[in-house]
Amino acid sequence: MDIKVMLVDDDDLVRNSLAMILQTDPVIKVVSTCQNGDIAFKELQKGLVVDVIMMDIRMPICDGVEATRRIMELYPKMKIIILTTFDDDEYLLNGLKYGAKGYLLKNTNPDKIMESIKVVNSGSVLIQGDVSPRLVKMLKGDSDSFLDSYDLSSSERDIIKLISQGITNKEIADKLFLSEGTVKNKITQILNKLDLRDRTQIAIFYLKGGQ
Repeated sequence: MDIKVMLVDDDDLVRNSLAMILQTDPVIKVVSTCQNGDIAFKELQKGLVVDVIMMDIRMPICDGVEATRRIMELYPKMKIIILTTFDDDEYLLNGLKYGAKGYLLKNTNPDKIMESIKVVNSGSVLIQGDVSPRLVKMLKGDSDSFLDSYDLSSSERDIIKLISQGITNKEIADKLFLSEGTVKNKITQILNKLDLRDRTQIAIFYLKGGQ
């Protein structure tokens, strides 16, 4: 089944180049390209069916933060990926708070972009490691003390932190010297202890300091 993607960026070259790149993937279909968030919002209101939105953070008229807020209020199941640079932490923080499912740096290679769209479409959160340490600091400071009020083992706490970095169960297993099956079981336990639904919620829970 095709993944229907909307591209929102005020730079014509970026928008058109990204569309050409994505169309090389057999399961990704670019159904709309928009110059700002206001146009994107209106396209959705007209009934356009979209699975994933690639949203530039800085745009005139309606930037990516405001567009994310407006879209997620009306379409809470929409999957939005923020396109960002190293200087956009404050914008990015607000985009995630309004419900974006992750972010990518604008200089990410094409294969990674296509893979990321599929990851987010499947329901996972997307946190690019190059930015996440600074983002975590902005969101919750350096302290993990908010986790103390939950009955979490040290390995469960480690898994929560690694999930917030957007890595897979296999990668977590390799880092913690556990089997992939053990990691899956521990994630189930974490979800039960934190009363959360999925990995995406675990990541957002951690990045927001338990809020």
